[in-house]
Amino acid sequence: MKGFIDFIREQGVVGLAVGFILGGAVSKVVTAIVTDIINPILGLALGAVGGLKTASFGIGSVRILYGDFLSVTIDFIVVALVVYFGVKMIGLDRLDKKKS
Repeated sequence: MKGFIDFIREQGVVGLAVGFILGGAVSKVVTAIVTDIINPILGLALGAVGGLKTASFGIGSVRILYGDFLSVTIDFIVVALVVYFGVKMIGLDRLDKKKS
């Protein structure tokens, strides 16, 4: 049992678990912001009537649906920025120390 507890302390397993839980919550909030606020504004700017997810263009008889891909990409970028700046502001990047 002592070896297991040492492993958890040395490897930061508790911090990793907390990170997963908080990451899931932050991801949901950011997804809601992107879906409900950013995407409709971009949809208006790009001329997509139903919002960004329905944005597309046609080449002959084929429709290229780029809106959903763009929406997911924006969502990813915003989540990545929130996590990066969150870790920097809280100072979590200094918690892990290398073994000597």
